[in-house]
Amino acid sequence: MITWLAANRKRISEYLFYIAFTIEVLIMILEKSEISFHLESYVFRVTFLLTFLAVLVMKHDKKEWLVIGCVWIIAAISYYSSGKNDMLRVVTLVMAARDIDLKKAMKYCFYVCLTGFLLIALLASIGVLGDVALTKDFGRSVGAETRYVFGFGHPNTLFSSFFVLILMWIWIYGRKARIIPYLVAVVSSALIIWLTRSRTSALILAMTVAIAILFRFFGKLSEFKAFYILEALVSPVFCVLSAVMAAGTAGRIYAGDRFLDIGDLYWKIEDALNNRIGSIYYEAANRDAVLAGWKLFSAHGTDSFFDMGWVRLFYWYGIIPAALIVVALTAVIYVCWKKRDIWTMILIFSVSVYTIVEATFVTRYLGRDFFLVIAGVYLGYLFVDKGETDVRSA
Repeated sequence: MITWLAANRKRISEYLFYIAFTIEVLIMILEKSEISFHLESYVFRVTFLLTFLAVLVMKHDKKEWLVIGCVWIIAAISYYSSGKNDMLRVVTLVMAARDIDLKKAMKYCFYVCLTGFLLIALLASIGVLGDVALTKDFGRSVGAETRYVFGFGHPNTLFSSFFVLILMWIWIYGRKARIIPYLVAVVSSALIIWLTRSRTSALILAMTVAIAILFRFFGKLSEFKAFYILEALVSPVFCVLSAVMAAGTAGRIYAGDRFLDIGDLYWKIEDALNNRIGSIYYEAANRDAVLAGWKLFSAHGTDSFFDMGWVRLFYWYGIIPAALIVVALTAVIYVCWKKRDIWTMILIFSVSVYTIVEATFVTRYLGRDFFLVIAGVYLGYLFVDKGETDVRSA
């Protein structure tokens, strides 16, 4: 039995990973629809157990076991402290993804999501499940407005679902796509922006597509080290600083905390962000999402929802778990630089900047966070000799 297990480690761990990942993606698609499902917590325990077994089956050296143990301890403390097992599930899923075929996994995720999202839109369009559009006051200081949802419940949910698809398409096909596919991407992006009437997020989507086009048709730019350094300054440095500034300013304005006084500039920023900074204070229970309320490990009851995803990351899980994510993100950027993988850098940049103003990817639904699969494979390069395969040709 031991001999058979040793000979089939990779296959067993891959099966376990795909079963867990498939369940996570399907639960995410279900959650985006108008279908109610109240057994997520039980299902998430199953997916955690599957990825946990996958990690145990995989072969690790002493150095990797030491890192795995330390990470699991931090995640377990986060679970005990906050009552949320999300961090434990995230790190275990990342570990379980180490040896998978990355391109195959990304294509699998892309087509499952595409099929699920199209099904949601189709059911709404034929009047079976969900609304096609909503007309109401969305709190954007413009009164009642009509925005399309196509069964996703909210226009921002529809937009974020498309955003995920375009990011995966860029990573999988963008490096080789020709002009016509990119024109389709541009037109479809413009259409979804018009349908959802998104503003801040629309700018990020437009910038992402433009950057992808730039590097696709001027490929030599990916060799310049400066772009990787710049991205490291944006994510995580700028993103973390933006969270500190937003949470600190919200505390000063609404709770009287001691922080920088930016005067009238605050109200201009707040207006541009549709009052997202104010929601840090008003939407969080006990008002503890402001900077003064951040803890090393978050406590029970810190489960309120608001935008500004980087702030929610520190609020939901605490400073130490968030710092662990920052370290992992920095390590992935380092691997990208070593391999001159500008396409993963584009993805990291876009997701990181998007998470400043939205919290789509700070969630218990790990199926939204498709980039965790990339992180697992890339972090694996720090522990396992995977040869000299150039990820750009993947």
